[in-house]
Amino acid sequence: MKTWIAATLGALCLLAPAAALAASPFEQAVSEGDFTVPNFTFKSGETLPSLRVHYRTLGKPVRDAQGRVTNAVMVLHGTGGSGAQFLSPQFADELYGPGQPLDITRYYVILPDGIGHGRSSKPSNGLRAKFPHYDYDDMVEAQRRLLVDGLKVDRLRLLMGTSMGCMHGFVWAEKHPDFVQAMMPTACLPVEIAGVNRFWRKAAMESIKADPAWKGGDYTAQPALGLRGAVNLLLVMGAAPQAWQAIAPTREAAEAYYKTRLEADLPNRDANDLIYQLDASRNYDPSNGLEKITIPVTWVNSTDDLINPPELGIAEPAAKRLKNGRFVLIKATPETRGHGTHTWAKFWKQDLVELIARSERP
Repeated sequence: MKTWIAATLGALCLLAPAAALAASPFEQAVSEGDFTVPNFTFKSGETLPSLRVHYRTLGKPVRDAQGRVTNAVMVLHGTGGSGAQFLSPQFADELYGPGQPLDITRYYVILPDGIGHGRSSKPSNGLRAKFPHYDYDDMVEAQRRLLVDGLKVDRLRLLMGTSMGCMHGFVWAEKHPDFVQAMMPTACLPVEIAGVNRFWRKAAMESIKADPAWKGGDYTAQPALGLRGAVNLLLVMGAAPQAWQAIAPTREAAEAYYKTRLEADLPNRDANDLIYQLDASRNYDPSNGLEKITIPVTWVNSTDDLINPPELGIAEPAAKRLKNGRFVLIKATPETRGHGTHTWAKFWKQDLVELIARSERP
């Protein structure tokens, strides 16, 4: 059981700190860099004189006769994650190798860290609670600036995203409909963050703020009690009921699994960063513009996703509004990973193959 737990740390929960990820077999093929956007203006009106966007790439860009990149694929991470999560074996081993769907001898794969995440600019860099209050529109714009101004990419062959990255995909497709050729969003809903989804986010943020050690964001040491409460909520919401029952079938096993997960997660958190990450979804709502999305889309959710439960009845009607969309609902088994199914490519790999094929241009 310990081996299975080690392999799934970070993948079963909503938020996957980089320290919890397994070593990548593709690490030697990765190039990393930072792109700086000067005088970045946020939707709130706040500004940063220098916004850093960290990124990783695999493969090389291929340009046509006009010099435009034709093989770029961008993959966007979830809340609290980073582009590094797409180097984990359950994702990379299934997709990047020779003959696989995103074979890096054919595709130029771009893995950015969103604002507030990974090695990109974030509150814990020094501004703390004075950091601009970014939202998903800001994060998408920073991604666009990285592509166009930094990497000289003005067209994506494919846009993929998990969880928050899934939601970014819907923002991308509505704001920049001619930029993306095909899209595969996984583990989200294209509606306002409300109901239980906003409830648990708000509860996690309030847990941190209620801790006197938070000091309005100006703490000298992490507010341990408040942060612990927030992380407990994240762990529960990222649960995979059937899988967890299989690996922790007794009270003793369940408590040991909880201890393992908490100890792997909590030391990698910063309270201000987490508050900002959770609150960035506050004004997300692409529901009124779904008809604008005309590119081929394969949207994948899973039945054991506690954050986006199919019982809400939101996904199927929304998918019908996508002109060229296909909705896939993965049935829960002891092998699926709840919300984290999005990063286990074996469950939707064939759907990706089919999307690439049906979005080919003559």
